[in-house]
Amino acid sequence: METVSGNRPTIIDVAKRAGVSKSTAARALAGAPNISDSARQQVLRAADALGYTRNALAVSMRSGRSGMLGLVLPDIANPFWGEVARGAQDRAADADTSILVFSSNWCARKELMHLNTLMRARVDGAILNTVTDSLGDLDRFGLPCILIGSSAEQFPDARSVGSDIEQGVGLGMDYLRFMGHERPGLILGPKVRLASARFLRAVHEHCVEHDIDPAALSIENADYTVEGGRLAMHRLLARSRGHLCVMAANDLMALGAMSAVREAGLRCPEDVSILGFDGIQAGAFAWPGLTTIEKPARQIGAQAVTWLLDGKADANPGKRVYLPCRLIERGSLANLCGASERRIALIGG
Repeated sequence: METVSGNRPTIIDVAKRAGVSKSTAARALAGAPNISDSARQQVLRAADALGYTRNALAVSMRSGRSGMLGLVLPDIANPFWGEVARGAQDRAADADTSILVFSSNWCARKELMHLNTLMRARVDGAILNTVTDSLGDLDRFGLPCILIGSSAEQFPDARSVGSDIEQGVGLGMDYLRFMGHERPGLILGPKVRLASARFLRAVHEHCVEHDIDPAALSIENADYTVEGGRLAMHRLLARSRGHLCVMAANDLMALGAMSAVREAGLRCPEDVSILGFDGIQAGAFAWPGLTTIEKPARQIGAQAVTWLLDGKADANPGKRVYLPCRLIERGSLANLCGASERRIALIGG
């Protein structure tokens, strides 16, 4: 298509083809209200015919907004974080906003690099689950920030949204007791991670509330991966006697634990019962299906984006929203009570 410049079509080319002024064409493409519908349609048809696209950099420099948000996750290979990203992306798309997704791979150096990149890209805000508890003052990045995940506790002045871990752990522990497993072994994340400490604290509080000695629980720490769960389960099996029940802090570790059970020549749930945490789809395709506590991954991503779009990242600083978890029953837990009815009325079930 021939243009005035002979190169990429400009706003001048659109205005000439539509038979309007340059300012009218610009206002029509920006969605300004003070323009007639007929003029707007003329401009849009002209832009479509010429293949014109707005210069995003120029628009952002004039408006102070880029139309982009940043999302920094600890491990995009973990399906849970993929679901968080999906929820964020869907919500952003509804507002014609794009999401730049980065994975720190649990590396503090990469996390800092990604945040600096987002700052230079002039994004309108960032969502992050920090992998270090010593990131420092978030204000230095000059970005509205929403925190997700347990690490938000280290930044009490920042707005955050995440799963209600205490409610989810209580939901899981109640269900285990209902099925006859009062003292489950635990596979937790690395000791240095705040999320691991928070999960263990919730278990301890539940045990004390129900007159169970927390010291009687076998605990193994591992990476939040399938291999981490597999190795941790082998260690638990080496010192177990009788039927073993294990609650893992995420589903990847739970699936690794199921693999270790098979490698040991044992069966799940006949010899070993396993409860996961996260609710990733892979658990539905394991054999047996993985019973798990599902965290609201998509809702977390969507809520964080909503706050950024509404300009509420700095409103009510320190406000934390805890979204409830729910139980998903499958086949990885043995019923040791002999009850005929396996279902239980639990909050979130």
